[in-house]
Amino acid sequence: MTDLLTKVSAAHLSRDAYVYVRQSTLTQVKEHTESLERQYELADRAMTLGWSPRQVVIVDEDLGRSGAESSARAGFKALVADVGLGKVGVILGIEVSRLARNNADWYQLLDLCALTDTLIADGDGLYHPADFNDRLVLGLKGTMSEAELHLIRHRLTAGLLHKAAKGELRQGLPVGFDYDEADAVVMSPDEAVREAIATVFRRFEELGSARQVMLSMHGDGLLVPRRDNGSARVRWAKPSYPAVHDYLTNPVYAGAFVFGRTRVEKRVDGSGRLVVRTRQVPRSEWSVLIPDHHAGFISWERYVANQDALRANWRPPRGEGGGAVREGASMLQGLVRCGLCGRKMQVAYTGRGGTTPRYLCGAARALFQPGPACQSMGGRRLDARVLEEVFKVLEPAALVASAQALAQAEAQYAQCAFRRFRTPVPAESGHRSG
Repeated sequence: MTDLLTKVSAAHLSRDAYVYVRQSTLTQVKEHTESLERQYELADRAMTLGWSPRQVVIVDEDLGRSGAESSARAGFKALVADVGLGKVGVILGIEVSRLARNNADWYQLLDLCALTDTLIADGDGLYHPADFNDRLVLGLKGTMSEAELHLIRHRLTAGLLHKAAKGELRQGLPVGFDYDEADAVVMSPDEAVREAIATVFRRFEELGSARQVMLSMHGDGLLVPRRDNGSARVRWAKPSYPAVHDYLTNPVYAGAFVFGRTRVEKRVDGSGRLVVRTRQVPRSEWSVLIPDHHAGFISWERYVANQDALRANWRPPRGEGGGAVREGASMLQGLVRCGLCGRKMQVAYTGRGGTTPRYLCGAARALFQPGPACQSMGGRRLDARVLEEVFKVLEPAALVASAQALAQAEAQYAQCAFRRFRTPVPAESGHRSG
């Protein structure tokens, strides 16, 4: 204890002692109470080192938050800010991993503590980041803490994949399926739900188009069951294209167990902001695929045939085959959006020879339910109006360009005339002087 107290100076004791308390999840906060008590008891250690009770500040705003990064930890940000302002004499944490699991955050804190003469204490000892030996120990502890986080993630991911490879991983199920008492996937006991879903597959096999299935079910006044993620409550709704498409593309309805249909991709955009998006991966890249895992509404072979049919109905982008080049007199194809719903408006052609463009907002009718279009308008007046505005914008530039062209033409004409004046006339053949 004497060696520890030699590091504590009067300057340190004139500032406050900060006790940082953190648990990674709310479950740990609720169940790991012994660890939580040990962290709060660090206030007694601060008083043993010489700080008075009124100087001890408890920072526990980050309970239930991971230490992998500091962006979501308000308590850690406030602690770092107070260190920078010179308010902190010592930081106490039960271990380095409570302060940070990320070396970027950890070394930033060490550098700041070294500059402001701030001590760091954990369950093993008291350290001064400005001292070489102490800094070496703290750096090693931070590296081990970060490596431990990677090991924890690796173990969890490996266990997840191992369970998924056996088809035993419990996942969210779409409407029409439930888990029984043995955690086996079974069809819903509700006969109405089963019949409605089976109707979707029967009609697609007959019609070969998801949109036609939607329209036929609308025409017969049929409803389809829907269930929100994480909810056990089934609600009934009018068939929409996304709903029908979900039934047809989800392999669970074919009795298959699938894991790894999506992949999370991270990148940094031009402004330096981290962008995270989830991307669907091809069937050949799914991590786990177990056909005949449970009873389904269709066979796996029928599912594969359905995907091929849906793919054949899709018009790929220009240049990838599968359709003719788009033509027409409209100048604003794919550029006009409906002012009522915000969707892109489609182009239709009317009149003699089908040459008069008309803009139609029919996306809602195509995707959700039949009925009147949102709105439509003639294309000639709209095209003319847009052209008028374009010419207004280009008019100053056109005048400048015309003036430059005239000046260049005059200069070239003057240069040519000057050359003709200076060029001597050649003597006629057979001319004799004198």
